[in-house]
Amino acid sequence: MIRIAEIESGSIADELHLEIGTRILRINGQRVRDGIDLTFLLADDFLELETIAPDGNCTVHEIEREPGETLGVIPAPDKIRECGNKCVFCFIDGNPQNVRDTLWIRDDDFRLSFTYGTYVTLTNLGDKGLQRLVDQKISPLYVSVHATDPDLRVRLLVNDRAGLIVEQLEFLLGNGLNVHTQVVLCPEWNDREHLDQTMRELYSLGEGILSLSVVPVGLTKYNTGVVRPLSVNEAELAIKQIEMHRQIAQEERGYGWVYAADELYLAAKKSFPADNYYDDGALTENGVGAVNQFVKDFEAGLGELPELPNRRIRVITGTSMEKLFLERQQALHEKTGANIEIIGVVNKFYGDTVTVAGLLAGQDIRDQVGETQEDEIILLPADALNADDLLIDSMSLHDLKKSLAPAEVRTGYELTECLKDIDG
Repeated sequence: MIRIAEIESGSIADELHLEIGTRILRINGQRVRDGIDLTFLLADDFLELETIAPDGNCTVHEIEREPGETLGVIPAPDKIRECGNKCVFCFIDGNPQNVRDTLWIRDDDFRLSFTYGTYVTLTNLGDKGLQRLVDQKISPLYVSVHATDPDLRVRLLVNDRAGLIVEQLEFLLGNGLNVHTQVVLCPEWNDREHLDQTMRELYSLGEGILSLSVVPVGLTKYNTGVVRPLSVNEAELAIKQIEMHRQIAQEERGYGWVYAADELYLAAKKSFPADNYYDDGALTENGVGAVNQFVKDFEAGLGELPELPNRRIRVITGTSMEKLFLERQQALHEKTGANIEIIGVVNKFYGDTVTVAGLLAGQDIRDQVGETQEDEIILLPADALNADDLLIDSMSLHDLKKSLAPAEVRTGYELTECLKDIDG
């Protein structure tokens, strides 16, 4: 069952005097297990709603509504399905003790995969769970495959059910669902001939496998030992292997299908591919083409920047993007007249192997920015903050701003958009 967290004013639920905290048990006789069920079952125009109020009173509401008219209930968040794997490369095992609380959640929830595009392993779904995906047409899904060889996948995920992945994918595809897939590449585990096998076998499953992203394993200073990072040569080899399979896909299907993530190009110390490498850009939010999108946004926004003569602006980023920012520093100065400094913050909280801006700790930013001036602006990447304005080390944006006073601190996703908002 689900619990009502909010009720929209003037809605059907408001007119029925439903209360916050009311639980919805069944809709049209069917059990409501979670928010996904609620969304599907509310599609009918005639509803028989069985509820239990906070005082325990059970009521059946018969509702007839106009097409498109909403019920007006917002459910409480579902309890997250946690991961039953013990992956040899698990990033959560590399968390420091004082990391944000939510970073300890080992989610492996198909609902989050469907809603937000997060990757799941399917190991916590039995036959009934897979059938539910089919019945409700929960597609596309994002699935972390890592290896199609059953024994290897069992060793990687440390879960006896992990070896069922090909059969699970065949069932989903055979029932009309589409799937984006992913490999986290671990040297001496699932690389080289194993990577070729995985690419070949996933491609052979048909066009229902929409894509395959290959991502290098990400490790912190706390979880080294079982798996190590890729060397430059290993990353280069993986990109060459991917290119061979891309050529086949281009010839047979008209698009690349398999993609090296941005981090793999960084690990190989290679230039990023052209814009057409990423086809429709569907995987940008998952780190495939995010750098390319940054470059496009920068070029599109550069001409609209205001004049900011002699303004002192310091731009915070992770070390992986520092070079790209530095390459554009002069263009920013020439266009705005501002004195712009790029600070690639070294991640001491996780270790310097973690280079992305989204995992920057407040304490590292504070320490590496140092003294500030009253007339300067510090631009923080919005990705470093969660919805509650907490950085990865649980430092609040408010506290970080205090520590960087008297400078003004601003946040944003796109560099040029942030600069456009500055008053010259």
